[in-house]
Amino acid sequence: MAAALLEMQGIVKRFGPVTALDGVSMTVHDGEIHAICGENGAGKSTLMKVLSGVYPAGSYEGTITYDGSSVEFRDLKDSEARGIVIIHQELALSPHLSIAENIFLGNERSHRGVVDWGATHAGATELLRRVGLREKSGTRVMDIGVGKQQLVEIAKALSKDVRLLILDEPTAALNDEDSAHLLGLMRTLKEEGVTQIIISHKLNEIMAIADSVTVIRDGAVVETVSSADPDVSEESIIRAMVGRSIDQRFPHRDPEIGEELFRIEDWTVHHPSDPGRVIVDGASLDVREGEVVGIAGLMGAGRTELAMSVFGRQYGSSITGRALKRGQEIHPTTVQRAIAAGLAYVSEDRKRFGLNLIAEIRHNVTAAALHKVSKRGVVDAGHETKVAQAYREQMRIRSATVQAPVGQLSGGNQQKVALSKWMFSDPDVLILDEPTRGIDVGAKYEIYTIINQLASQGRGVIVISSELPELLGLCDRIFTLCEGRITGVQDRGTATQESLMRLMTQERTTT
Repeated sequence: MAAALLEMQGIVKRFGPVTALDGVSMTVHDGEIHAICGENGAGKSTLMKVLSGVYPAGSYEGTITYDGSSVEFRDLKDSEARGIVIIHQELALSPHLSIAENIFLGNERSHRGVVDWGATHAGATELLRRVGLREKSGTRVMDIGVGKQQLVEIAKALSKDVRLLILDEPTAALNDEDSAHLLGLMRTLKEEGVTQIIISHKLNEIMAIADSVTVIRDGAVVETVSSADPDVSEESIIRAMVGRSIDQRFPHRDPEIGEELFRIEDWTVHHPSDPGRVIVDGASLDVREGEVVGIAGLMGAGRTELAMSVFGRQYGSSITGRALKRGQEIHPTTVQRAIAAGLAYVSEDRKRFGLNLIAEIRHNVTAAALHKVSKRGVVDAGHETKVAQAYREQMRIRSATVQAPVGQLSGGNQQKVALSKWMFSDPDVLILDEPTRGIDVGAKYEIYTIINQLASQGRGVIVISSELPELLGLCDRIFTLCEGRITGVQDRGTATQESLMRLMTQERTTT
């Protein structure tokens, strides 16, 4: 076995009375890919922030030994100077700057205080070649997709002579193709001698890429195992993560499906700034009372655009088609009208569009239906608190009080707050866009249970997901989208990943 590159011993990190890390010890060997797994809030990201200097020496207890010597990092620059680079789940790129400018931001190629643009673009081009990104270095970051942005972040890390690369949920927002490319790049970097730590909830990727796995639960290390051990599997890692066995990834449901509740017919949406470009092309779909309907499609197929255009026309231009609820045409042309018509939409980007991160839990829970906790236009704070407390208990939101800012919660608990917000508006139809993105397996099970409960109440639930196993485990029917067109619909009993993928890559509508 290779020598230890990193040893963290007895790391304790507290935030006031809360102990986030309780004596964590971990060893990472030179040249390996080391995975860290755990439920949301287990302490994974906190541990990496201690390592990288985001939480500086003196703010935690314990010791860090790196490359044979004891280290105490005061900030990110300290750790980067030693070749430790962290790429956070929320990418830290400037969208209006070029790829080259982003790669060397804060690490400029200059001569006597003047940026050397020739060296900047030449260096960026070489780094883009190294990560397999075929984009011109002058392209603005805002003009490339999330998968390519992730590669720009890695190119930026490589420009700093990285020796230990930390990737926090690197594939959470990527489609299967981009994820596969990124994992291939990680293997290449390993061959080049770059040691890597990956935090991920996607256990199939962990099993495919990692040499060893450390599981953290409630701020403490449960175990560190070798992925080559025949006794190590996704199920064994899940048991270590949640402290129990999850025999079924999806809770059992006996659907009681009623009459048609909501339908869209011949729904067409054009690009908001390029009216000649059709994003959703004559889509028709329906959901019945008590039914969970899925929408599957590759990235760029138009899934989110379809949902946002239906819910208050938040996306698109020249929108045509009909929306019907219980057979009667409705006109959800604004968010307010959509809510009044009994529709709700939980965005895939909860941090930007779903929640107010600096506001308290109680304010977020009631935000979509303030009239229900108001008297003569004034919010009744006591009533609002009671409502939020009821949802905190019902949804098992892990927070000591509903006065806590939502930004302090883990991703899974933030998603529960977002769901609570729309449940409080008492909708008949809920559109859930990537409801479990970036959430661990334990929290996913809880979200699935909530979806089943909503359906059992007679509501119609539409789930958009990039994970085909999730749609197959949850949905009664699954519609497929390709290039903005509905290409088919399959029942739970007949759908498979292969049949859905065929329809997701099919250009013409089928019946």
